[in-house]
Amino acid sequence: MSNHTYDFAIIGGGIVGVATAYKLQQKYPNKSIVIFEKEKTIGAHQTGRNSGVIHSGIYYKPGSYKALNCKNGRDQLVDFVEKYNVKHEICGKVIVATKESEIPILDNIYKRGVENGTPGIRFVNNEEIKEKEPLIDAIKGIWVPTAGIVDYVGMCEKMVALLQNMQSKSKIYLETKVENVLEKENTSLIQTSNGDFEASKVIFCTGLFSDRNAVKDDLKINMQIVGFRGDYYELVPEARYKIKGLVYPVPDPQFPFLGVHFTKMTTGAIECGPNAVFTFKREGYKRTSFNLKDSWQALTYKGTWKIFLTHWRKGLDEYKRAFSKKLFVKELQKMMPTLTMDDVRYCRAGVRAQALDSEGGLVDDFLIETKKNHVHVLNAPSPAATSCLAIADQIVEKI
Repeated sequence: MSNHTYDFAIIGGGIVGVATAYKLQQKYPNKSIVIFEKEKTIGAHQTGRNSGVIHSGIYYKPGSYKALNCKNGRDQLVDFVEKYNVKHEICGKVIVATKESEIPILDNIYKRGVENGTPGIRFVNNEEIKEKEPLIDAIKGIWVPTAGIVDYVGMCEKMVALLQNMQSKSKIYLETKVENVLEKENTSLIQTSNGDFEASKVIFCTGLFSDRNAVKDDLKINMQIVGFRGDYYELVPEARYKIKGLVYPVPDPQFPFLGVHFTKMTTGAIECGPNAVFTFKREGYKRTSFNLKDSWQALTYKGTWKIFLTHWRKGLDEYKRAFSKKLFVKELQKMMPTLTMDDVRYCRAGVRAQALDSEGGLVDDFLIETKKNHVHVLNAPSPAATSCLAIADQIVEKI
């Protein structure tokens, strides 16, 4: 075996790709694995730019891959981070209704949580909410004790270290962009910016570019990735006392995102957000980020216009908030009326990979397809980070 020939190749060093490599190494300790990541560090995009939340599985359609993998994945994740001392905290979450019209939706979330077997959930009234979060004002809520926070990039780094300890031939190549993958009889040629490699099996975990890599690999798909940027604010240090854990609003059931929320971070910071706005660049983290190819592909796709037309009012509201701190804070004040403009400052942004079908329908569940010796993770929206070890189990089964 040459230095550039491996049993398994993982394209993409986000948490799903790294978890897949880790699980493969556990199952096949004598096999060699290579991970290719185009950035200088692992977890540089969706993994390192999400809210850092350990989800409980309460929201998802019972019986869906999301629901099953979130519950299984959460249990595996907590066992892993406890065993290997990855920074985390099971601080719990409260989902709050601030007006009467939200209560039926909240009740439906609770019902889903019960059907999904989410442990320990219970309704809480305003007084009980204030015992947990004194400055939150709501009429009813759901307490979710199994939700928490974790350092997902730190978890990735630990998994890479463990798999390399298991097998010295396994490698990770950073700053290595995969330019082409050519499938041959029993192996695949992987052409990269760092030379050519061969592997018997190739797993594509490329997030925001999963659709392009699938098309390039001649996989027939009825979806396209459309990017949505999310902006995060944070409480200034003097205001961090105002939030103890995780506080979420009742989400719009017609919209795929959970709304701006308060999130305690493993660093001690308290973040507020994210919103969700269409982005003109798949890895564009500034409000003015633009890429001609990304924009052209998204705006010439029928599904993009279908979702724009369906959710134009919501989309307009999100865009207004993206350019107005005042409106962003106003949304947060629905949960915390005493929050002031001086309490928050802008901190960062992330971009979500959302798969849309040609009719503008949201591909809401995890989607994994195979083509001979290749596996493509086409759609891995939230809670993919929480579910990463369970998703990895599915990929290993397919292999």
